[in-house]
Amino acid sequence: MEEVDRILIHSLRQVGTDVGEDVESVKQFTSELIVEAVVRCLRVIDPSLGSGLSHLLPPGMSARFRLGMSLAQACQDLGYKGEIGYQTFLYSNEPEIRSLLMFLVERLPRESAEASDQPAGKSVLLQKAIADQIKAQLAIPWLPPTCRLPLQCKTQSRGPCHRFYSQPLSVPYSLKVPQNKQSKEVKEYYRDFLPVVTAQPSQPISVPASLLEHHAAELSAAQEWELEWNSQGLLSRLTPEEYRSRKRTRLQRRIEEQLRVAAQPRPDSQGAQRSTSDLAELLQSFGGASAGGDVLTKGTRFTHTEKFTFTQEPEKSAQQMAAAASSMPSSRQSEEDLRAQQQEEIAALQQQLHQLSVQMEEVGGDMRQLATSINQVTEELKELEKSKSRKEDLVKVKKQTIDLLPDGQNNLVKLQSLVDASVKRLESLKAQWEKHKAPLLEEQCRLNELCSDQEVESSRMLAEIKELHDKIRQSAEEAKKKEALYKQLLTEYEKLPKDVSRSAYTMRILEIVGNIKKQKEEITKILSDTKELQKEINSLTGKLDRTFAVTDELVFKDAKKDESVRKSYKYLAALHENCTQLIQTIEDTGTIMREIRDLEEQIETENSKKTITNLEKILEDYKAIRQENSTLAAKIKEA
Repeated sequence: MEEVDRILIHSLRQVGTDVGEDVESVKQFTSELIVEAVVRCLRVIDPSLGSGLSHLLPPGMSARFRLGMSLAQACQDLGYKGEIGYQTFLYSNEPEIRSLLMFLVERLPRESAEASDQPAGKSVLLQKAIADQIKAQLAIPWLPPTCRLPLQCKTQSRGPCHRFYSQPLSVPYSLKVPQNKQSKEVKEYYRDFLPVVTAQPSQPISVPASLLEHHAAELSAAQEWELEWNSQGLLSRLTPEEYRSRKRTRLQRRIEEQLRVAAQPRPDSQGAQRSTSDLAELLQSFGGASAGGDVLTKGTRFTHTEKFTFTQEPEKSAQQMAAAASSMPSSRQSEEDLRAQQQEEIAALQQQLHQLSVQMEEVGGDMRQLATSINQVTEELKELEKSKSRKEDLVKVKKQTIDLLPDGQNNLVKLQSLVDASVKRLESLKAQWEKHKAPLLEEQCRLNELCSDQEVESSRMLAEIKELHDKIRQSAEEAKKKEALYKQLLTEYEKLPKDVSRSAYTMRILEIVGNIKKQKEEITKILSDTKELQKEINSLTGKLDRTFAVTDELVFKDAKKDESVRKSYKYLAALHENCTQLIQTIEDTGTIMREIRDLEEQIETENSKKTITNLEKILEDYKAIRQENSTLAAKIKEA
């Protein structure tokens, strides 16, 4: 039973039961530990049964009885066939608890048990420790700061709170550009000049937020690429590098087209020339314009006016400066005269600026009107060119007709002959087409079937490729898990004591197997000896009966004639009766000995059930219940 109890205790610890290290047998289980073990097993087997049950034994007796009845009912719902009730948990005995725990451990899910048996890597252990710490902190009830005790102030301190502010980070190793494809200059920059990640944000408190944001962006980009490659990349039948380059080329072309469209001069906007020049520079950087020319080389009336205005302004400003210098007062003039003169100059300049703005607005309106008129004239010119081309075609046809009028009859005969020749040629071509049509149609049908077969084959191969990709991914994940498991096992193996050899355990197992074989041989020998004794007893009993019958018959014949023989017959009968009684006494003695052994086993079983201890507990619980009832009755009377 020691090995069985060890297996049970190990399984209970795996499901979360807090079994102490000093507990080595089911005999040492208390009522609290039994209730916790049963509830933990029920939660793992069937969460619907164990979720509403508490793994802690309540202090009140009535609550304990209700919890015991609920646990008994839950075990019966799972299919436990043994006798079970509240007394199984409150006044337990070793055999019943062992059988109940064996039933629950056998019903535990095998997958979870196997997963719990497998050692985890360092990362898994770290995540488990973090999860346990978070659960422990979440289990503590929250209290306002004014209601916290000193111990709770330590566990529920507010701590520093900061806003989630992330900043872009530069990381040497990224999913977008693999390490083996980075240039030498970039690697040197990463190695010699790039600051560490913790020093890149402007504030140290932004480092966690920036790392989380960067990691989330990398993951989302990897997932989007995998989804796009599985949905569109495989269908294109290109390598990932070719697919990326083609996608980059298409995106660059679209950007160039959009910028080229946006770079077209618009007469209805006053700042068109400046924006078009910027866009032209951007197009040149994208390669949309040639190196020797400009995209927007053609000027407009507004651009010429603007150039003329801004080129003339320096001359005007120079004249104004000369006039101001000539009219500058001498040192004898007062400051008030200077200020008045400055105010007059400012007013004159503002008036001039206002006039220039009015002129610019007028020029802008004229430009819009001219642009509208130019568009109208351009459209009219296009329509006139179309009508001109149509009229020229009509003139050519009429001219040819007029040339044919002087010799009309001959021309009609020639035209009729040409028409007949054309009809005959069409008929011959039609016959030739009919000859070539049938094989061409057959070839078309064959090619269509071949194309459909190739499409089916390509779709099948594409599905196989996807399955292979999934298998490769799963194999890679399994390989990583097995490698981590191997490292963990290797670490644990190195930590194990080296003085205990494998041969010791092997010898112990062999000794146990040898003892079992010896026990089986002894049992078989005892059974064979018992059978031989029973056969010998049966044969002796039969021989005795036959001997007595023959002797009785012979002595009885002589007893009629001789008195001494008659006495011998009486002694023979008495001897046979005494032997029969002796045999019966021996059989009764054997039966009594067996009953004595059965009673001794029953006494040991009853002693193992801790009947006296349970009776004492029952008396204490009975007194507690009476006290609770008296307390409740007193409260009812007071109410």
